[in-house]
Amino acid sequence: MNLNAIVSRAISAINPNQLVMVQASTGYTTNVDGSRTPSYLPAVKVRGQLQPLSFSDIQQIEGMNLQGVRQRIYLNGSIEGLVRGKKAGGDLITTPDGRVWKVALVTEAWPDWTSAVVTLQD
Repeated sequence: MNLNAIVSRAISAINPNQLVMVQASTGYTTNVDGSRTPSYLPAVKVRGQLQPLSFSDIQQIEGMNLQGVRQRIYLNGSIEGLVRGKKAGGDLITTPDGRVWKVALVTEAWPDWTSAVVTLQD
């Protein structure tokens, strides 16, 4: 049962869902000079909703040394943050206003939806 879809109807009456573009990280390529360039799959359209972080969210990520503008996103689908074993560095999410967000921390991962903390990249 997709609980997010059930509550999303009520929440989206106040904070509408957006069609966002998700680019899954595929790791990186190493350049001749030794620097690394991240690589991503082509963007996929997904319904999602950005929300401000709650006090408990802020407490949870406080010790992680995450800098910058952060929000929580709920997505219908799966996204990943940093996965060292796969050498992947966090998926990118582009909102309709053109802002790019990087997945810093996945807080809930279910078969039908994911909740994550994202950091603004521009």
